[in-house]
Amino acid sequence: MNSSLGEQTTDLDGREGTGHLLHMLAERLYPICRSITGNGVRQTLQILKEYLPLDLIEIPTGTQVFDWTIPKEWNVNEAWIKDPGGKKIVDFVNHNLHLLNYSIPFHGHLSLSQLKKHLYSLPENPDWIPYRTSYYQENWGFCLTHRQLESLNNGEYEVYIDSTLENGSLTYGELLIPGTSDDEVLFSAHVCHPSLANDNLSGIAVLTYLAKDLLKQKNQLSYRFLFIPGTIGSIAWLAHNEAQTKKIKHGLVASLLGDSGDFTYKKSRRGNATIDQVVEHVLNHSEWPYTIRDFSPYGYDERQYCSPGFNLPVGNLTRSQFGQYPEYHTSADDLELIQPVCLELSLEVYKRIVEVLEGNFYYQNVNPKCEPQLGKRGLYTAIGGQSDQRNMQLAMLWILNFSDGQHSLLDIAQKSGFDFFVIKKMAEILVEKKLLLKMDK
Repeated sequence: MNSSLGEQTTDLDGREGTGHLLHMLAERLYPICRSITGNGVRQTLQILKEYLPLDLIEIPTGTQVFDWTIPKEWNVNEAWIKDPGGKKIVDFVNHNLHLLNYSIPFHGHLSLSQLKKHLYSLPENPDWIPYRTSYYQENWGFCLTHRQLESLNNGEYEVYIDSTLENGSLTYGELLIPGTSDDEVLFSAHVCHPSLANDNLSGIAVLTYLAKDLLKQKNQLSYRFLFIPGTIGSIAWLAHNEAQTKKIKHGLVASLLGDSGDFTYKKSRRGNATIDQVVEHVLNHSEWPYTIRDFSPYGYDERQYCSPGFNLPVGNLTRSQFGQYPEYHTSADDLELIQPVCLELSLEVYKRIVEVLEGNFYYQNVNPKCEPQLGKRGLYTAIGGQSDQRNMQLAMLWILNFSDGQHSLLDIAQKSGFDFFVIKKMAEILVEKKLLLKMDK
């Protein structure tokens, strides 16, 4: 996992390699009707099991999880509206956003005025279908383009929704990749959205391929991946794993990673956790525009992980911001919105964050009284091939001065202004020359 930011690979047929694979996974998942429960989530997780050795966990309907209760399981077979002439004008089979998510079963004949009470559109974007839900209030409805809505004529419409809302369970996927330390990094993505590509098939794809890479290597830290229904899924996991949360030292919620927007990082509630520093450092030393935002209790599952009773060091790293791009929660959030090159770069940024977490050690200067003589130890020769020898020497001086067991390599990188990986490389040279000793903390 040492590829540089922005580097691209290609398949033998000339297509983008990693980005193409990420997009292919999103393509497989896109048609599935997902919700916070149901067979769509299970189908999604079964596909992910082809890539990762996920454990699938089922939590029964009615289970109390803090202030919430696991709802009834929702599945849908068929849903449509027929006009007065008997023609299907809105059909779930054509786009799963057409049905209000969690719609109860219904069959009846309604006037246009009655029907309109159950229809949702976007006047400001008349060719897009909105995404709407009714998870915790029994209701039914359809979403359609505003042009369709405006074209409806008076008369009697037939509505049919073949859905079930009954006792079942909530399903999520979990993978723990053990490291040499029990300290954990949490990566979490929501799997409850139907045909929405950036929100959040992009996050699912990026975390799937990040986990695949981590499974291939020996890691210092342990990595826990959660593929969960939004809000209720993270609440359920926290309720059933409260003791486990003490091991979580860093975490990111992955979402909105496939479009061409600038990177956006929302800090953890703590505001200055190591993960906050790592993400900002990685973005600052990349060529890509980015925005850093303070924590707010609105957004994705970071608001559950960062609730005051847990206050975990978990941030949210996206490209475009939550709710701030036009296609958000509409049919325009499709496979054309997400781009292989953007998915690949997002994955590379996540990999780079992992590399910093893995290499962020504390060191002790074993010759702390005044500067050691670098020349007699061959340190100038060791960096002789570097294009910027002066900076390499300065980096060594920063490392030697602040390697007092109280400053990590990231601390030193931030103080000095050097890229973490420059500091890390110089620290490794100083260890070889027996001027530094790696500490266990």
